[in-house]
Amino acid sequence: MDNTTLKSLLHEYEQKRINANLKVENYKKEIYSKYPHLQEIEDKINILSINKINLILSSNFSEIKKIDTELNKLKLEKKGLLKKVNISEKDLQPFFECNICKDTGYTNENNKSVMCNCLKQKIFDIEYNKSNIGNVENENFSSFSLKYYSNEVNPEKFGLNISPRENIKKIKEISENFINNFDNPNEKNLLFTGNTGLRKNISLQLHSI
Repeated sequence: MDNTTLKSLLHEYEQKRINANLKVENYKKEIYSKYPHLQEIEDKINILSINKINLILSSNFSEIKKIDTELNKLKLEKKGLLKKVNISEKDLQPFFECNICKDTGYTNENNKSVMCNCLKQKIFDIEYNKSNIGNVENENFSSFSLKYYSNEVNPEKFGLNISPRENIKKIKEISENFINNFDNPNEKNLLFTGNTGLRKNISLQLHSI
């Protein structure tokens, strides 16, 4: 994967977040025009929340308690009004395709920013489409058959001291182990080598790098 692919995907994620926020803001305007008191409550909550932040910085804990009490009252009032007009609190929040990363592409694990699975999948899909691999639904390990590989042991013919069938069985086991441990940073990469025209099967050798 090159940086261009990642930059393009992150730009796509940014646009999704912008669109999600715009959509919910437009919806809020529509709701607040119908129920002005709801906006009044929301404005009070926002003002008190800002005041609370300033008080936290000044360590004024007695005033913070008063604000928390007022905030709780306003939130209960808001919840009751929303229920009365049959509006969910989720409706007033941006809708993101990925609830894990909120369409940022990254999550926080142990105070470290790591790539979200949704972004990993998109990268995989792009790279997969570039690979010219066939139909993965039919061409996979579950449909893999050993019957196409000879049991004959012939080092001169195959360049191996074992039969092609035993060789491909080992390759399959190593490949499956690589896939099952793909997210393990200590797992080594795989390199498939072989002469041109052999389709990397009978005479294929597999190395961990």
